[in-house]
This record gives sequence, structure tokens and C-alpha cells, in this order.
Amino acid sequence: MGMESKYVWMNGELVEFEKATVHFLTPAMHYGAALFEGIRSYEAPEGASIFRLREHSQRLIESAEIFGFRNLKWTANDVFEGCIAVVKANGFKDCYIRPLMYLSGGGWNLNVDNGEAALGIAAWEWNNYLGKEALDKGIRANISSFTRHHPNVMMTKSKVAGNYVNSFLAKTESVRLGFEEAILLDPQGYVAECTGENIFLVNKGIIYTPNTAPVLEGITRSSLAKIATDLGYTIKEQPVSRDQLYKAEEVFVCGTAAEVIGLSEIDFRRIGNGTTGPVTKAIQSVFHKAIRNQEPKYSDWCTIVK
Repeated sequence: MGMESKYVWMNGELVEFEKATVHFLTPAMHYGAALFEGIRSYEAPEGASIFRLREHSQRLIESAEIFGFRNLKWTANDVFEGCIAVVKANGFKDCYIRPLMYLSGGGWNLNVDNGEAALGIAAWEWNNYLGKEALDKGIRANISSFTRHHPNVMMTKSKVAGNYVNSFLAKTESVRLGFEEAILLDPQGYVAECTGENIFLVNKGIIYTPNTAPVLEGITRSSLAKIATDLGYTIKEQPVSRDQLYKAEEVFVCGTAAEVIGLSEIDFRRIGNGTTGPVTKAIQSVFHKAIRNQEPKYSDWCTIVK
């Protein structure tokens, strides 16, 4: 996957790709003291359609506040306008957008108050994260040997860069074992989420998803909940055990990168008929229209860049 572009937005200015650098001694690199968002833009009839940009912009600021940054000079509107600027400057339509707020100076005494927050926004052309075949056939996953963070150990509602070492460990283990994705349990042993996706299961026409306490409340997750409800499905948020996944009629995961993908197999157990199920397909169909601003009901989710 090529991540090159013409320009990157750095601290309020568009700079050439090669000049979008930080110093080796930036504390964010040493301690994971950074926060990020993953945002997608899609080609739409009117131009580039950035999906739920305002919500992502606001969540980045909320992540920074949860992490402990005070007196931020950056606002959600700065993130919003910066994302538009970098997409427009690069002439992208289908692309991935990565805002990153990081501790740029100070903080060597492990005190965020002694550092400053810098903000960069990159974008690069992007298509399918898990491949086109995954939409129809689904992917294989396993229950990871790694546990998702306890909410009093790491801030699970903040997209802190350091949190994702947990995802790296789980995903690498699963891929080495021959799976495409890992499912992590929470510290109590209930299903939490995947390495970069929220998870749902379908049983007797009802959609279930884990409680939000130990997981990141994904923006794609909330989008699918709205779509599913509008389609007439009932969604229940409650503790989910791993064996409930095994006997589910369908299991699907969602995230900015993955979008909506069914799980065909978990721990060598076939889920449903082993392909993407009908409920998942119904939600996928509406979602794929919504992200390209082709579903009027959800047009307010799209920011058009011409």
C-alpha cells in the first residue's frame, strides 16, 4: 500500500510530503504519546465524500482531553478544515485520512503538562483494507491470547497511539496462525472487539453487540446501528461470551478501514453457512451507498470536497 501524497498538513500549513517530518527525539515516538483518527473519503458524484468528518474531528479532540492535554490550541474545526485541505490539495477521491496529534516537545518526565501538542494530517489513496473477496466470503478470525485493555489501565475511549501495541500483538499472532483477524476478550472474559473493529452477532433476527465500557465506541459502529435500526432490526447491547459467537447465525465486524465485513469462521468453527449472511449483506448494501452520498437519508454524514 503506497502512502505517498503531494502534501501533508502540518500544524496549520500544507507542506510537501518529504518535509512532513518530526525529530527522532519527539517524545511521542518514545512513549506512544499521540492520538489519532482514521477517516475515509470516497468518490461520489459531486466529488470526494468524507464520511462523518465532523464526528471524527470531534472525537480526536475528545481523545486529547481524555489523554490529559489541557489548553489545546487545536479545535475540532481545525481538524475538520485540515482534512478537507489535504484531500483537496492532493486531488484525492478514494483515500484514507490520518489526523495525528502528538506530544512534540517536553514530556520526558512522563508528564503531559510539560509538553506541547502538535497536529499533522496525512492522506493517501486507499481501496479495500481486507480485499474485495472478503465482502462476499467473509474472513477467518480467532480468539486472541491477548486481552483487551482494562478501562482503568488504558483509556479505552481515547484513540491513544500506544494503545495499539495491544492490537499489534494480537493481529500478528492471528496472522501467523493463519487467520485474518483477532477477537479480543475483555478482562472479565467477555467479547470486547477486534484489533481495529467493533463486533456484532446475529441470532434469530436480533443483532447483539458488546457493552461499550471496555471498547472504543466506533463511529462506523454507530452508523451501522442507525442503518440496522432503520432497516427494522433490533439491536441489543449486552455482555457477549465467546461461545455465543460460535453458535451465532452471523457475525460481522466494522471499522473505518474494514467497513463492514462478515466472519465466516471463528476458532475453526464455521459461522452460519460460512459466507457473509443476509443481515450483514443488507447493512453492507446501505452502508456502501451512504459513504458515497448515494443514500439521501444519510447525506448529512458526508462532507463533499470539490
